[in-house]
Amino acid sequence: MKMLFTLIVIVSSISQSFAQQIFVTQGKIEFEKRVNLYKMLDATVDNDEDSRSWVDGYKKSLPDHKNFYFDLYFNGDKTLYKPGREEVSIGHMPDWLLLANENTVFTDLAKNQSVSQKSIYEGNYLIQDSLRKVNWKITSDTRNIAGFECRKAVGIIMDSVYVIAFYTDEIITHGGPESFTNLPGMILGVAIPRLNVTWFATKLELVEVPPTQLVAPKKGKKVDNKALQTILKEHLGEPGSKGNIFIWNAFL
Repeated sequence: MKMLFTLIVIVSSISQSFAQQIFVTQGKIEFEKRVNLYKMLDATVDNDEDSRSWVDGYKKSLPDHKNFYFDLYFNGDKTLYKPGREEVSIGHMPDWLLLANENTVFTDLAKNQSVSQKSIYEGNYLIQDSLRKVNWKITSDTRNIAGFECRKAVGIIMDSVYVIAFYTDEIITHGGPESFTNLPGMILGVAIPRLNVTWFATKLELVEVPPTQLVAPKKGKKVDNKALQTILKEHLGEPGSKGNIFIWNAFL
């Protein structure tokens, strides 16, 4: 009897060990992108009395925040991030407040390649480039997102923009929303305080994602990130300058 009990304990321990080693390799993640419209407006004007009066008046026609939903499909080393379900309409929104809210981003992690389709003002662009390099610093802080225990990491993009990310190693694909990648697992949360925007996963669906579903977009003027930055500077000025802080969204 004692030997039988010992055998049951061993088998149970082995079963628990195998259970803990089950990782997610494919599926669909819904992300909620939340934009602080009031703060974005504040960042686009000078602080003179006339500008401030205009902004304060315009805010009355808008909610303080706007949510957008995106779906991230993934299987192994490939991901496809694209617009998802639509939130209930809140009336007309100016295009310059909605920049980057129709982005489609394909990543091939094994080949270190990214293909993004973006509508920026009157232009449609197909950005083909290598994956963004971020010197992530992983911290000991954790946060539960969509049922997953996530580790916090911080990094810098575009020379000076501070980014906070949360990833889980229970999903082994090293992807994330927009073009955020290369942490030791799937990124389920991103916050960029300077751009007044966050992305957080709301749910994971364990669905089969065939290779035919993970295809790079094809429409738009072909450029790389450097060429796109030059085009935007010529038309709109430096990213982050007063009135143009939202241009940074084109490079997410």
